[in-house]
Amino acid sequence: MITHSLVSWAPVLVGAAVLAGPTILPAQRTQPTPRTAAASAPRAADTVHAIAPARRPLPPESQSAATTRFSFIAYGDTRGRRDGVAEQYEHGLVVESMLRTIAQRDSTSSPIRFVLQSGDAVVNGRDPAQWNVSFVRLINRITTQGGIPYFLAPGNHDVTSSGDLASPGRAEGLQNYLRAMQRLIPPDGATRRLAGYPSYAFGYGNSFILAFDSNIAEDSTQFAWVSQQLSGLDRVRYPHVIAFFHHPPLSSGPHGGPIVERPTAAVRERYMPLFREHGVRLLLTGHEHLFEHYVERYRDATGTWRRMDQIVSGGGGAPLYTYTGEPDLALYRRRSQGDSVRVSHLVKPGMQAGDNPYHYLVVNVDGDDIDIEVIGVDWGRDFQPYRSNRAVIGDKR
Repeated sequence: MITHSLVSWAPVLVGAAVLAGPTILPAQRTQPTPRTAAASAPRAADTVHAIAPARRPLPPESQSAATTRFSFIAYGDTRGRRDGVAEQYEHGLVVESMLRTIAQRDSTSSPIRFVLQSGDAVVNGRDPAQWNVSFVRLINRITTQGGIPYFLAPGNHDVTSSGDLASPGRAEGLQNYLRAMQRLIPPDGATRRLAGYPSYAFGYGNSFILAFDSNIAEDSTQFAWVSQQLSGLDRVRYPHVIAFFHHPPLSSGPHGGPIVERPTAAVRERYMPLFREHGVRLLLTGHEHLFEHYVERYRDATGTWRRMDQIVSGGGGAPLYTYTGEPDLALYRRRSQGDSVRVSHLVKPGMQAGDNPYHYLVVNVDGDDIDIEVIGVDWGRDFQPYRSNRAVIGDKR
């Protein structure tokens, strides 16, 4: 059991191995001019600002062991149309709603304790201006005004979609991600952090939260670390295991349906059997800018039927997507026959953009039970994907 506190996490520099590599190729927008070796001191515009630490950080894991009732926020895909030029407007609407929700619940028996974001913070994570101008100051409002910790898993727009750890484009995006998050995630060397990677975990109350980089889902080092975190977990202390990452294993938007992208294929092949083996209860992903909910039922090693809920929530401000068709699960089902996997699409997104509003989730943990509220924003305030805006996660125990 670790004993370090989030409040003690000091800023850390990105390791030399991460910074190594040649200048990246131009991407979606003009990149900052590369500095020569003589210009050793970085200019402010070239360095991503660190997000402010939470005014009320989480306690060390051991100190929250008795907590069995609390809430947290989850959402994804905040990149905006004017990243690098102005603050993300649509994301700002979501943040304003979050702050109201945090304040309203602060004095209740189930306060909101942290925020999870499943990736694509900005359009081009290699551009420091996009982080500084459009994203970081918005998140500072959550950590200072809202006062709670913020955790981000990297998306393809943040660190590129390359699965090659040596890719120079990935190295630059990862450098910027780590600089933004250096005061919020466990530092290199911590028990709950894979050194040099944006892969980390933390425990709060009766729930264990795990983040990893699905852009490199084939990577054996990351997979071994995730496996070690799960296999060494005290499941009496942590009956709820929740993973958040960018690429959903199942989706029906433009990244899913009949398309199976490389990271998705790797998540299905490597991580889903691992999650079933360890009884992971809830997956929170993005990538698709919409809301949908899948339920996967399977038999565990004892033959008992188990349930894993998989929620895609990508309504954080990025351009909205629509339903394109059911995911191709033929190969997935064949490879999962040993676990008798059955998949149902509990909530499908709409076929019109107006059916899929900006939104975020409030996840409520109450002992053995978890339920979610889907909070629509702006013109989507009345969003009710379940014929209401609430649903129970898992089967009633």
